Amino acid sequence: MELLDTTFLIKLGVSAVLGLIIGLERELKRKPVGLKTSLVICIVSCLLTIVSMESAYLSEGSDKVNITMDPLRLAAQIVSGIGFLGAGVILRKGNDSISGLTTAAMIWGAAGIGIAVGAGFYFEATAGVILLIVSVEVVPVIITYLGPKRLREKELSLRATIAEKKEIKSIIEKIKAEEITIENIRIKDLKNGHHLLELKIIVDFRKKTVDIYYTISEIEGIKDVEIESL
Repeated sequence: MELLDTTFLIKLGVSAVLGLIIGLERELKRKPVGLKTSLVICIVSCLLTIVSMESAYLSEGSDKVNITMDPLRLAAQIVSGIGFLGAGVILRKGNDSISGLTTAAMIWGAAGIGIAVGAGFYFEATAGVILLIVSVEVVPVIITYLGPKRLREKELSLRATIAEKKEIKSIIEKIKAEEITIENIRIKDLKNGHHLLELKIIVDFRKKTVDIYYTISEIEGIKDVEIESL
C-alpha cells in the first residue's frame, strides 16, 4: 500500500511540474489560459487516469482485471470533454480574424500530458512537454527567418476616413508606394459625407505598427487612421 501511495503522489507531482511549464509559457504571453488553468487540467487529467486504471482492478477480492471495465475509459472521455474549455478561448474578432487556436491546442496538450503521466509514461510526457515548448517558441522564430518570404510578413487591418471621394484612388496608390501590399479593399460611404476605407495590408514583420500608423496618417487626404494587428 505504501508503494501505491508513493507512486500516486509521484505521478501527481510530475504532472503538476509539467503543467506548470505549459502554464508559464501561456502566462508569459498573457493568454487567457495561464498558470492555474494548466495546472488544474494537467493534475486532474492525471488523477482521473489513475482512478480509471486502478478501478479496473478492484473487482470484489479478485486480483484479475475486471474484463467488463476499460482501464482507460475515463481518460478517453477527458480528450473529448476538454473540448469545451478549448472552445471557450477561441475568439472571433470584429475583423473576422480568429485567435486563441494555439491556446486551445495547449489546453488539449496539457490534458494529454496529464493522461500520459497518470498511465506511467513519465519520459514520454516530459519529452512531449519539451517538444510542445520548442514547437511554440523556437520553431516559429526559425521559420520566420529561414522560411519563405510570406512567413516574414504580417497582416494588419487598416481603417481610414477620407474626406473627398476623388482622393480615394490616389491615397491607395500612395499606400502601395510605402512598400505595403494591399490584399483586400472595402469602401463605405458615411452619413457625414466622408468615406471609410478598410484595407487588409501585408507588411514586413520587422516594421512596427506605430511606424506604419505615422506613415499612413501623414498621407494627404486622410482625416484619421486606425490600425489593428490580425
